[in-house]
Amino acid sequence: MPGKTASHPRITKFTNCRLVRGAELVEQDLWIDSLSGKILKDQEAFYELHLSPDEIIDLGGRILAPGLIDVQLNGAQGFDFSVPCDTKEEYDEGLRMVNHGLARTGVTSYLPTVISSTPEVYWKVLPSLGPSASTLRPEDGAESLGAHVEGPFLSPGRNGIHKPEVLRAAQTLEDLVHCYGAEHLNTPGPIKMITAAPEVGNMMAQIPEIAKRGIIFAIGHSDATYEQAVSATHQGARMITHLFNAMRPFYHRNPGIFGLLGQSERRRPFYGVIADGIHLHPTSIKIAYNAHPDGLVLVTDAMRLCGLPDGVYEWTNGERIVKTGARLTLEGSDKIAGSSATLIECVNNFRRWSGSSTADAINAVTATPARLLGLQGVKGSLASGADADLVVLGEKQDDDSGRTLTVDQVWKLGVKIHDTEKAAAM
Repeated sequence: MPGKTASHPRITKFTNCRLVRGAELVEQDLWIDSLSGKILKDQEAFYELHLSPDEIIDLGGRILAPGLIDVQLNGAQGFDFSVPCDTKEEYDEGLRMVNHGLARTGVTSYLPTVISSTPEVYWKVLPSLGPSASTLRPEDGAESLGAHVEGPFLSPGRNGIHKPEVLRAAQTLEDLVHCYGAEHLNTPGPIKMITAAPEVGNMMAQIPEIAKRGIIFAIGHSDATYEQAVSATHQGARMITHLFNAMRPFYHRNPGIFGLLGQSERRRPFYGVIADGIHLHPTSIKIAYNAHPDGLVLVTDAMRLCGLPDGVYEWTNGERIVKTGARLTLEGSDKIAGSSATLIECVNNFRRWSGSSTADAINAVTATPARLLGLQGVKGSLASGADADLVVLGEKQDDDSGRTLTVDQVWKLGVKIHDTEKAAAM
């Protein structure tokens, strides 16, 4: 829990900064409290509560944004959420390593994602992947907002790198209960989102019960027709996992899952986009964004190789992955095997390719995923009462890509946990 210590000032005031307020960057001060871990209402803090800042930070005109949220992350720092360890303690130590690494990239909250696995894997890893706010300390870094289980109820023809031998078809809710574990599907429970193909087996009929349990149903790795995708949204589907990837392609007589972006505003789902320059052509991203700007959620789909040097690495099923820069492929094929880009890199790419404003690009990794998760006003926001998870963003000139946002500082629950300048000086 947040708390004041000798090294953490309680009240911090940021000044000379630009805050992300809706679709704009606004010059305004921001007050935070490390004791409550919340953002304060500055006028109320000063005039009614008679608080004075213990620390005033002049950001020199830099951007102050909410902490970034990644709703699809398979692993990082050499750790894979889908690979159990010998002991829970060893697995949890791997999570701590990931949390610290993510925080350095500006990600303060995320959904640890488990790809298609056997039931035994889910039973073993899900207890460690649930929401971690109740036990969180600022110095722990990024927090889990709940697990994202991607599979195994996927289309065999759209499996990507998911192992065909573990894919399943659900006929009843009991099939999901057996696969994930009854206690993991309860409310509250560790699972926040399930990606599945609604047309496989009798999954369509299970969507209402999944939604009733407070779990987001995401359409993904699916060969669904447009009509089937529309039916899934009527049943309660609210998200599309990595739009365009591992799904029936757009066709002018059957727009497939992408056609959902042309539905009425009430029916249009959120959708994930991997803006790493490998998974999607920049124009595809721009088309999707123009079709439904309010629903776009930037994700990394990052694998455990994120941050590791280029080379050939062992994969979970005896196959190997080749890492060449941000590109990950299965050895001996051209199948894309996830991403190794960071979320701030995706923000920079998206801003450049889509023509969006800087504020809107930041919203795609803050306010929009928070709305998807039902956490508006708590995460992804600079409103008073929201969690004081913050990133200070600088800008530098890049000869190839123009102005690029950089993560200069990261704050968690009102406490500074990363400073790029100080880290570089050490």
